[in-house]
Amino acid sequence: MFELDSRLKADTFEVCEYLDCKILVMNNSIVPWFIVVPFTDRTEWYQLDDSQQYNINKIINKLSDFIVKEYNTDKLNVATIGNVVKQMHIHVVGRFENDPVWPAPVWGSIESKLYAKQQIEHLIKKAKSIFN
Repeated sequence: MFELDSRLKADTFEVCEYLDCKILVMNNSIVPWFIVVPFTDRTEWYQLDDSQQYNINKIINKLSDFIVKEYNTDKLNVATIGNVVKQMHIHVVGRFENDPVWPAPVWGSIESKLYAKQQIEHLIKKAKSIFN
């Protein structure tokens, strides 16, 4: 049975479930930051079968398009790292040349600015609509 890692659970809000993945948004309003968590016990990308990789790529493309259109970002970062949280998850992060840690990666180095309740509710609603 699938269980979300406690660190992901603590740092994110759920957007929806789509194509056997949980779509999350990081609770940090400094950059648009989504996380895709496939329902699998695999921990590495190469371990996923072709159909899982295809479905995850579909989700990444939808999120990427949403981030670029909604936020007019300068760059997108898409990565699986897993050094801290071993559970398979993919970060999809919009970056701005003027964000606090540009051009360095956001992982483990960006300050945190939590979403206000109304902000996160609005973002979740908009993000959820791309998966309908």
